[in-house]
Amino acid sequence: MGDRARNIARAIEALAARGVRITRQSSLYETEPVDMVSQEWFLNCAVEAETELLPRELMEAILDIERLLGRERRVPRGPRTIDVDILLFDSVILREPELVIPHPRMAERRFVLVPLAEIAPGVRHPILGKTIAELLAIMTDRSEVRRLPSS
Repeated sequence: MGDRARNIARAIEALAARGVRITRQSSLYETEPVDMVSQEWFLNCAVEAETELLPRELMEAILDIERLLGRERRVPRGPRTIDVDILLFDSVILREPELVIPHPRMAERRFVLVPLAEIAPGVRHPILGKTIAELLAIMTDRSEVRRLPSS
């Protein structure tokens, strides 16, 4: 929806403006829809960041950024201008009604693990005990994930 790469860049800029310092960013990947397949492919990336924000504060900042960029939650897992998720937060394990860390489906999603493995292959999932590279190696999701050429 719209200029997908620009939406990602704007979201990353907005995070920086809220005290989130991006330390690494993956390539952009065009990814096949998984749950609701009758829609355009998505554009995904992963970032590593440092922040003084607590997990709930970070989530509030993310939701605010999504709203500012025009995100409307009309159809679950449907088309959207931007979707920012907290995959991991150090080794924190958090289960709240509105926020679960680590992201509950990250280990099942190729579109999550491929970009994450590019920047953090040795990071260990705090519940599963496997590294991101190990999770990707045993992944059963065979959806297509295409790395875009750098521009």
